[in-house]
Amino acid sequence: MEFKSINPYNGEVVGQYQAQSGSEVTFMLKKAADAFVTWKKVPLETRASLMIKAGTILRENVEEYAQMISSEMGKPISESRAEVTKCAWVCDYYAENTAAFLSDEVIATDAQISMVKHEPIGCVLAIMPWNFPFWQVFRFAAPTLMAGNTGMLKHASNVFGCAKQIESVFLKAGFPEGVFQNLIVHHDQTESIVAHPAIKAVTLTGSERAGTAVGEIAGRHLKKSLLELGGSNAFIVWKDADIDQAVKTAVAARMLNGGQSCIAAKRFILVESIYDEFVSKYTTAVKNLKSGDPADKETQIGTLARKDLADELQSQVKKSMEAGAKLLLGGNQDNCYHEPTILGEVKPGMPAFDEETFGPLAAMIRAKDEQDAFRLSELSMYGLGVTVCTTNIEKALSMSDQVSDGAYFINELVKSDPRLPFGGTKNSGYGRELAKDGMMEFINRKTIYIK
Repeated sequence: MEFKSINPYNGEVVGQYQAQSGSEVTFMLKKAADAFVTWKKVPLETRASLMIKAGTILRENVEEYAQMISSEMGKPISESRAEVTKCAWVCDYYAENTAAFLSDEVIATDAQISMVKHEPIGCVLAIMPWNFPFWQVFRFAAPTLMAGNTGMLKHASNVFGCAKQIESVFLKAGFPEGVFQNLIVHHDQTESIVAHPAIKAVTLTGSERAGTAVGEIAGRHLKKSLLELGGSNAFIVWKDADIDQAVKTAVAARMLNGGQSCIAAKRFILVESIYDEFVSKYTTAVKNLKSGDPADKETQIGTLARKDLADELQSQVKKSMEAGAKLLLGGNQDNCYHEPTILGEVKPGMPAFDEETFGPLAAMIRAKDEQDAFRLSELSMYGLGVTVCTTNIEKALSMSDQVSDGAYFINELVKSDPRLPFGGTKNSGYGRELAKDGMMEFINRKTIYIK
C-alpha cells in the first residue's frame, strides 16, 4: 500500500510513502522493546543533552520543517515556523526539568524509610493528528523519552513527510536507534500494534470517534491510554470587557491555523449589552485577514487540510443557517479553501453550537448576563477550555468553578504551554499532557518501603 501526501493549496503531490509490512512492524516493535532495556539505564544527564540537541536541530532547520508543514496541511508558513520553534522550547523544558520531576518522593510513615520512585514503563505508542503535525508529536515525545521510555509514532497519513522529518530529528540528535520510530501504516493495523507486548501505553490526539475506538482497544488489552480529543471552546465576553482587546484576542483564538484546532474558540458567547459592538468589530477584523498561498509569509488564512474537511464545515454552516443562524460574513467554499465565516444569532440545537466546527467559522451567541453565559458554555459535550474577557479579574476568578472544562483563561485565548498541564473533560478526553503531569502519565510510581 502506498500513501500520498497532497498539498491542499495546489493539489501537487508532496511525497509518496510505502506502507510497512506486518513483518517490518513486528521487527520495529521488537526493536523498541530491546532499545528500552538499555535506554532506561542511560543517565538522565545524557538524555538531557540529547534532547537539547534535538531542540537545536529544530531551530537550525526551522525553514525546512516549516515548509513541509505548510505543504502537507496548508498552514500559513509564519505559523508553521512558530510551531517548529515551540517544539524546540518543549525539548529544552523537559531537558531542564526532568531531574526534578523524577526525583524520589520521601513520605513519612511508620517505616524506617518509605518513598515513591519514578520509573519508565516501556514503549508508548502515539497516534497523532495532522493539524499541528510537529507540536503534537514533540509534546508527547519530549517527556516520554526523557522519562526513559521509548516511543513509536503513528501519524496521520497526510503528514507522513513531517513524521519522517521528526524521526530524523531524534536520530540526528544522537538518540539510539529504536528509541523513537516512525510507523507508516494504515489505521486498521492499530489494534494489532496496541495489543503487542512491546506497547505498554497509548496516547492519542484526534477525533472523538478515533479516541473512542483506541480507548476501547487499549482497555481491552489492559493498557493505559491518554486521549486528547475534540473541543468547542466558549469565548465569553462580559459587558465590562475591553472590547477592542477582546476582539483582537478572539480573532487569533478562532482563526489561527485556519480554525483547525481542538482548543480554538468556536462559540463566542456575548452578554446582550455588548453583542452588537463586538460582532461589528470582530467582523471588520476578520474581513481584513489575508487569505492565500500558505507559502506566502503575508498569508493569514490558508486552506483546510483536505477537501472533505471543508465540505463538512460547509455543511455545518448551511444547516445552521437553515435552523435560523444569520450569515454575517463569508460562507463560501472553493475546494479545500473555506472563507472565514461568521454566523450571528446562533443558538443551541444548531450545528454551529452543538458540534465541533474544525475551520474558520465563528458562532456568535447572545447571553442575558454573566450567569447565562456560563450556562450556555456548559451546554456542550466537550470540555477543553473557556476564555472569559473582563476587567473584573477577581470576579472572573471566583466564578471559575462554574466551568467544568480542563482550562479557564481570563483575557487570553486557550493555548498549550509546556509549563502547564493540558487536557480536557467530558468528550474532550482524559489525562493530561505537558508539565510534570504529562510526564507522570507514563511513569511507574513505585512505592518503596523499608522496615
